[in-house]
Amino acid sequence: MAITRARKEELLATYKQQLAESSGLVLADYTALTVPQMQDLRRKVREQQGQVFVVKNTLFSKALKDAGLEAPQGLLVGPTVAAFCHQDVPPVAKVFREFAKEVEAEKFTIKGSLLEGAFLSRQDTLAIADLPTRDELLSMVLRTINAPATQTVGVVASGIRQVLNVVKAYVDKLEEGGAPAEAAA
Repeated sequence: MAITRARKEELLATYKQQLAESSGLVLADYTALTVPQMQDLRRKVREQQGQVFVVKNTLFSKALKDAGLEAPQGLLVGPTVAAFCHQDVPPVAKVFREFAKEVEAEKFTIKGSLLEGAFLSRQDTLAIADLPTRDELLSMVLRTINAPATQTVGVVASGIRQVLNVVKAYVDKLEEGGAPAEAAA
């Protein structure tokens, strides 16, 4: 079924808008996905502040050229699904990698990605998917910053505990010896 010129212009404008608003994108090849599978993929990507589109390759290629980008040869061939990342790219790449594991291998294959104006290969995209998320990185940094303070508190508390144990042992000794506890205090 042919697409009208008005619909093509609408799609082109949508692709341009998504490219302008996104920090990157992840591309995949898909075949024979069911509607519930596509809805599941869209929901998971939306949770990571992304948006999924089944793109028309020629129109998407034109949108990339208008944005000053050139897709590598063979990247925009066959049925293509694009996830535009409105926050970070690694969480969306992780969603694509996990989704590819859930469905049959030949139904969904990651093609590559676009990050900071550079196209990345499939292997690079999978490497990005292995990166920790922004929140995980922040928690690692905070743990590293917090570690010396935690260790210092532990050392100080240990010294206080030792002094208290000595005083308690002394009080116990005096009580056993028959001396009143008030004298020890």
